[in-house]
Amino acid sequence: MQIANENYNPAAIESKWQQIWQQKHAFEPSSDFSKPKKYILSMFPYPSGAIHMGHVRNYCIGDAMARYYRMYGYNVLHPIGFDAFGMPAENAAIKHKIHPKDWTYSNMKVMLQELQTMGLSFSQERVLETCDPTYSKYEQEFFIKAWQQGLVYRKKAFLNWCPNDLTVLANEQVIDGKCWRCDTPVVQKEMYQYYLKITDYAEELLNDLATLEGKWPQQVLSMQRNWIGKSEGLSFSFQLSEDSQAMLDNNITTLDVYTTRPDTIYGVSYCVIAPEHAIVDKLIEKNILSKDDIATILHIRNQAEKERSKANKEGIVLPIYVIHPLTQAKIPVWIGNFVLMSYGSGAVMSVPSHDERDFEFAKKYNLVLLPVIEQKGEYDGLNKPNTEDGILCNSDMFSGLHSKEARAKIIQLFEEKGIGKKTINYKLRDWGISRQRYWGTPIPLIHCPQCGVVESDILPVALPEDIAITGEGNPLEKHATWKYVQCPKCGTDAIRETDTMDTFVESSWYFLHYTTPKALRYTQAFCAESLQYFMEVDEYIGGIEHAILHLLYARFYTKMLRDLGYITFSEPFLHLLTQGMVLKDGVKMSKSLGNVVEPRHIIEAYGADTARLFILFAAPSSYALDWNDNSVVGCYKFICRLIDRKVRVQKTNKMPKINTQTLNKDSKNARLKVYEALQKQQNIFNKKIDGYPFNVVIAACMEAHNALSAQNDDMVFTEGYFILLHILENFIPHIASELSEELFGLANFAPITIDNGAFEQDEIIYAVSVNGKKRGEITMHTHASKEEVITQAKIAVQKWLVSDIKKEIYVPNKLVNFVL
Repeated sequence: MQIANENYNPAAIESKWQQIWQQKHAFEPSSDFSKPKKYILSMFPYPSGAIHMGHVRNYCIGDAMARYYRMYGYNVLHPIGFDAFGMPAENAAIKHKIHPKDWTYSNMKVMLQELQTMGLSFSQERVLETCDPTYSKYEQEFFIKAWQQGLVYRKKAFLNWCPNDLTVLANEQVIDGKCWRCDTPVVQKEMYQYYLKITDYAEELLNDLATLEGKWPQQVLSMQRNWIGKSEGLSFSFQLSEDSQAMLDNNITTLDVYTTRPDTIYGVSYCVIAPEHAIVDKLIEKNILSKDDIATILHIRNQAEKERSKANKEGIVLPIYVIHPLTQAKIPVWIGNFVLMSYGSGAVMSVPSHDERDFEFAKKYNLVLLPVIEQKGEYDGLNKPNTEDGILCNSDMFSGLHSKEARAKIIQLFEEKGIGKKTINYKLRDWGISRQRYWGTPIPLIHCPQCGVVESDILPVALPEDIAITGEGNPLEKHATWKYVQCPKCGTDAIRETDTMDTFVESSWYFLHYTTPKALRYTQAFCAESLQYFMEVDEYIGGIEHAILHLLYARFYTKMLRDLGYITFSEPFLHLLTQGMVLKDGVKMSKSLGNVVEPRHIIEAYGADTARLFILFAAPSSYALDWNDNSVVGCYKFICRLIDRKVRVQKTNKMPKINTQTLNKDSKNARLKVYEALQKQQNIFNKKIDGYPFNVVIAACMEAHNALSAQNDDMVFTEGYFILLHILENFIPHIASELSEELFGLANFAPITIDNGAFEQDEIIYAVSVNGKKRGEITMHTHASKEEVITQAKIAVQKWLVSDIKKEIYVPNKLVNFVL
C-alpha cells in the first residue's frame, strides 16, 4: 500500500518530534495570565477502545487552531480527556467478563497512545477521566447544593422495564418493543427518578441564544430554540358534566388544558386525555370500562414514549363529557395514545378542522368537524384541515376578526370571566438524570426511615469494585453491603440511593474542570484565577448530533453553577464549529457496515502527517468528508515533493529580503501565491471565516509550491519555503518541524507579517466570457485602460463573436463578458 520515498521516513520523523514536544512540555498552558489566551476544545471522546476517522477529523481541526495561536503568541489551553462512564462499559463487562473499570482504563490508555501518534498538541498535564472519584466528588457536591436549592427534585416516572432481566432499559436498548438481550416484551414501570429543573432556566436559555448569533451555526441556534419551544397561549379548565362528575365520585371535576390557538376555541369537538390520566385510573377502579378497553389502555401504557410517537393514532371513547366554557355544549372525551402525561396536563382540546393530528384522529373515528376559520382554497376544514391563521367564522362575537386579534380578545374574555389566563409554555421538560446502572456517578443521597431523604455527609460516594455485572438488575441494588449505611443525621440504619447519574451530567461541566491545573484538582473543583482567565471556551469543536442535548445541558449547567456560586459567567462556549461527518462511499463510516478506515493503517502506510493533511484538505471543516484512497496518496506525494525540492533552499535563520525590482514575471507570481496562502491562513483566524476552511489554505500552499518550483530565483524559493513551512506546521507539524529545523533553525515558527508589495503586480489576467461562458484569458498591464482591455478581449474570443455584441460587461482587474 505504501509508496516508498527514500528521503521520507514518517515513522522516524514523527517519533522524534513527538518525543521532543513531550520532553519540552511544549503544549502545556503557561501560568502567565498577562498573555492573551485561547481555549481550544474538541468534544472529548467516549473510551471505546480505538480512535476512528471521526475522532481524527475533530482533533485535527482543533489542533490546527491551537498550533496557529501558539505560534502567534497566545497562551493556549488545548486539553483532552474521556467521557468515561456509561452503558457500553457494562455491556462490555457482560460480553467479555471484564470489570467496567478495567475495560474503560485499558481503552483510555490505548486511545491516548493513538492520539499521541497523530502528533496532536494536547496538554498532557490536564487529562481528565470523568470516572475518577475526585471528579465524582465535585459532581456530587454540585448535586447536593442543587438539591438544597430545590434545583433537583424526586418524583415518580415511567421507565422501560424488562420483567425477565429485572432491569431498567435505556431507549436504545428497546428494539421493536423488546429487550435487546432476551427479546422479552418491555413494559413501563413507575419508579422514583431525580430531575434537574432545567425548565427554571428556559427563558434565559432562549434569550441568551441571541448572544451567540454569528458565533454558533444558525442551524444549532434554531434547533435549540425549537427544542425549548416557547409558546404563548390560553390555559383553562373544562368542567366535567354533572353526570360525569358523579360517575367519578365527584373526585375529579375539571379537565385542565392549554392551547396556542384560542382563536379556534369554538371549533372544539372532542377532548383527548393520556392513558395514564387520573380520570382513566378512576374509571378502571370502578369497573366502568370494558375488559377490551382496559387491555388496550394497559398495552399503550406499556409502550415507551418514543414507540408511542411512531405508532398509528389509536383511541378509546370514554363515557365522560366536558362542558364547553363558552357555548356550554357537551363534548366527548377520548383516550389517545399520542397524548402524554409527561407533557402539560395530559389532556388536549381537539379542533379537527384546524389541526392535522386532530383531523386524522377525527376522520378515523368519524368525529364532528366544526370549521371556525374561513376557507382558504381547498383547505375548508372539512376535507382538508385549514391550519393557518385567517378570518374567524362560526365564532359568535368574534366572527369576522383575524386570528391574531381574536386570540387576544378571547384570552381577555377568559380572564375577565375568571375561567382562564394567558400562559407562556415551553416544550422543554426537566432533565431526568437517574440511571439504574452501575458504571456512573452515584447519586449522593441516603433514604432514612426517620429523616426521609438526606444528603451524604462523606464525599465522594465511590462505587464498590467487588460487583458482578450480569445484565440482571442494578448491581448497586443487589450489593451485599454497599448500600447499607447509617443516617448522617440520626444514626438510624438507612439505605443509600442506588441510582447513578446520567452521563450527560459529566459532560456538562468537564470544560470548566480542565482550567484547573491537575495538582489543584484534589482540593478544588475550580481554580478561580485560572477559570476566570481561560473561560469562555474560545473555539468548541464537535458533531452536529450534539446540537441539542449536550450543548443545551452544558449551557444550563453553566448557569446553574453560576447561581450556586461557583462561577460568574453565563455561557460556556464563545464560538462553535460543527464538523461534518467522515463518509466512505457516500455513507457514514460504521463498523456494522464494514466500511471503517482505521487511522493506524494510514499512519503505518503513509505517516500521521499524511492522514492529517488529507482530513483537513478533503473538504471544508463543517462539510461532510468522503474518504478517498487516491486523495490520501496525493497528500503523501505532496509531502514527498516538499522534501525533495528542499535542495534549492538557502539555509538561514531569518526571513530573506527580496529585491522585487529585479524579479521576473514567474518569481513575482510565485511570491504572490505564497503571500496569498499566508493571507488566507491569517484571514481564517483574524476574520473568523465561517467553518474554518483549512482546505482553502492547503490548496493555496500547494499552488504556491508549484509556482515556486516553476521559477528560477533561489532566494524567492527560500522565502517561499520559510513561509510555507510556517503555514503547514498547523497541518503537518512533524515534517514541517523537521524541514524547518534543518533549513531555518525553526526561526520561521514565529509570527510573519504579510508583505503587501507581493500583491502589486505588473500584469493582470482577465477572464473573457461570451454570454456568461468563459472562452479565454488575456494578460494586460496593470495600467491598461478599459478600452485597451476590451479590444484585446475581442481579439482573444473572436471566433465566438458570431453575432452583434449587445452589451459589454467590464469588471476592473477581473473579467470581460460580451452579451450577444
